[in-house]
Amino acid sequence: MATDELMNRALAALEDGAPPSVEAIHRLTDRAVGAGPMTIAEVAERLDLSPHTLRYYEREGLVRVARDAGGHRVYDAEAVRRLVFLTRMRLSGMAMRDLRRYVGLVDAGEHTVPERLSMLVEHREATRRRMRELALSLAAIDYKIATYGGATGPDV
Repeated sequence: MATDELMNRALAALEDGAPPSVEAIHRLTDRAVGAGPMTIAEVAERLDLSPHTLRYYEREGLVRVARDAGGHRVYDAEAVRRLVFLTRMRLSGMAMRDLRRYVGLVDAGEHTVPERLSMLVEHREATRRRMRELALSLAAIDYKIATYGGATGPDV
């Protein structure tokens, strides 16, 4: 996935033994936008995305990006935070059509909060199921590694 570096930085920002938290990602995005507006190249590097992917999200209407006098994209803090959210949702398996729907609801205003909440609760349950499925797959992999005499476990 194109956001491996962002995820690595977020995981590294966690305190030893602390469970994953959205705060680690918040800290990254806060540092990313602390210096003011960013160019497409700066955002691409910060989020480990290609400029093509950033333009795609813009074309799909998922993020609004201002332009400077020369017509170049200028990303503000809100755009960067939204891109981080979008990439987390994509990594968790949310379909583009669902992201478009969600962003449309956000843009429509506060009266859509109940529907947004419903979407996120549903997606959370699907994500939890996938996590359980992956845990079973990991157990099968560890079993096979042990069968072949390899070391397994969380410290390997």
